[in-house]
Amino acid sequence: MKALTEQEIRRSFVNCTKGEAKRLSVPRDLAERPWGDLDFLGWRDPQAPDRAYLVTEIDGRPTALTLRSSGAASWQTRRSMCSMCMTTHTGGVSLMVAAKKGKAGQQGNTVGAYICSDLACSLYLRGKKDVGTGAQLHETLTLEEKIQRTATNLTAFIARVTS
Repeated sequence: MKALTEQEIRRSFVNCTKGEAKRLSVPRDLAERPWGDLDFLGWRDPQAPDRAYLVTEIDGRPTALTLRSSGAASWQTRRSMCSMCMTTHTGGVSLMVAAKKGKAGQQGNTVGAYICSDLACSLYLRGKKDVGTGAQLHETLTLEEKIQRTATNLTAFIARVTS
């Protein structure tokens, strides 16, 4: 993924108003992010733990979503699998819900997916972040194929939000 500026990120949100995008929390350490290892940039709002955001490139343009997740619950101590990168975690996967784009979203319609709670899918795939023994299932796919699968899953999720 190519490095993005704060303004590029704010302009790329598809499921919130321009005013909401202007007010949301964007990471201050964008220059230090490992852009070459990211398939998407994801972060949690430090002031609102139930809010998360992700931005990726679709057709060469940044596309971003606002997400909501529920608070930690006792059932989250089970091993769960991220539907984007297929990494399994004990307590490290959250149901993330995105309001649909436009009028449907304003009426309360949402789309959900189970995603790594810290939104670090790209780093788990590449072995740059460890989730412990047994967290990555043995697969015969190459790293490039896993990256492509994650990109496909993310693109499908965004398509459901924007349709």
